[in-house]
Amino acid sequence: MALIALGSNLGDREAHLSGAVRALEQLPDSRCLGVSSWLQTAAVDAPPGSPPFLNGALLLDTTLPPHELLIALQRIETLAGRQRRTPNGPRTLDLDLILHGNSVLRGPELSLPHPRAHLRDFVLLPAAEVAPQLTHPLLQRSLAELRDELMLRAGEASSEPADAPTRDGPDDAASDASRNPAGEAPA
Repeated sequence: MALIALGSNLGDREAHLSGAVRALEQLPDSRCLGVSSWLQTAAVDAPPGSPPFLNGALLLDTTLPPHELLIALQRIETLAGRQRRTPNGPRTLDLDLILHGNSVLRGPELSLPHPRAHLRDFVLLPAAEVAPQLTHPLLQRSLAELRDELMLRAGEASSEPADAPTRDGPDDAASDASRNPAGEAPA
């Protein structure tokens, strides 16, 4: 079971995400189990003036090993027009592999579970929507619990109300994806 975070902040964001879902559904030895609704958020750790992201999550039942899945995600990004010119810069498509079963990996190209996923609402909100009971292999808490803890911390840290992220449903009842090379922050 793999959890993939999807994001886009360039061009027709919904079309890029829907296309990624269709591409993920075509991966060999893989089956999409669910796709979250789309969540619009401000770009995080991005250059000033970066457009907002549309984010989501997809749960994929797959026998592809983590590194093979990462290569497939990067290929889908490239086909969607992703260019890697500026670290954390705007992108047509960002696919981050967040979890892959109970895999724990730390390497230059892939870290699992994603090292910052549990700290980011734009990852946890859609992830907990599509797979609330999925357990983080290091933190031993469900995605729903991690989401609730993050929202509680965010509420305690802010004395002024913050703008809530906006949600839209995916065009088709399909899926989403994710990856993290070269220290690049997910969408």
